[in-house]
Amino acid sequence: MTGPKTTLGKVLLAGAALAATLGAASAQPLTVVELFTSQGCSSCPPANANLIKVKDQPGVLALSFNVTYWDYLGWKDTFGRQEFTQRQVNYEPPLGHDGPFTPQVVVNGSHDAVGAAPGEIQSLIAASGRTQGPELSLGNGKVSIGAGMAPGDAADVWLVRYDKGVVEVPVSRGENTGRTLPHANVVHSLQKLGRWSGKATTLPLPAAGGGLSTAVLVQAPGGGPILAAAAD
Repeated sequence: MTGPKTTLGKVLLAGAALAATLGAASAQPLTVVELFTSQGCSSCPPANANLIKVKDQPGVLALSFNVTYWDYLGWKDTFGRQEFTQRQVNYEPPLGHDGPFTPQVVVNGSHDAVGAAPGEIQSLIAASGRTQGPELSLGNGKVSIGAGMAPGDAADVWLVRYDKGVVEVPVSRGENTGRTLPHANVVHSLQKLGRWSGKATTLPLPAAGGGLSTAVLVQAPGGGPILAAAAD
């Protein structure tokens, strides 16, 4: 006969097993899609629209980084930050480019395309696959990174805060005067949390504010490949 305590124990164990399963599912490798865009760029809206089409695809982490170098055309990008521009600049030499341009889509830090043609981002996702680095998970106020092979001395660990969903931005000056531009998963901040040397590592994860979502990227330095990614 099964007593009440035994039954309760089985229920708790089943719940723990389910939680572990869900946690493992959330930590599966992702394909990271970064769109470098600008509200002052007349060529960018088609790429913005293509990112919206893939943002909810399973296994894809889609992020919009708004750059600042087109602000001089008459419209200061409302989401643009210099650190986002620098992130794109860092990508260009490894990707074989002389300098940054918009729109540009970078997948897993190692493959890129303009991203404005129909289906172009989806094709790049299919060709790039998912990250192949260490296990990475977020939870309980910490970032947990498993053991693995780190590039050189160590990889960078980046904290990304972004607004999950689509936001519409009316533009009143510049190349897109009079248009309302949709943006998907707009990044609001980018911060280096620390380094990963190949050993199992735990880093503190600051609480998010303002209703923003969180992603963490483990990446080779200097605009190198993204080794692992996780999002809440």
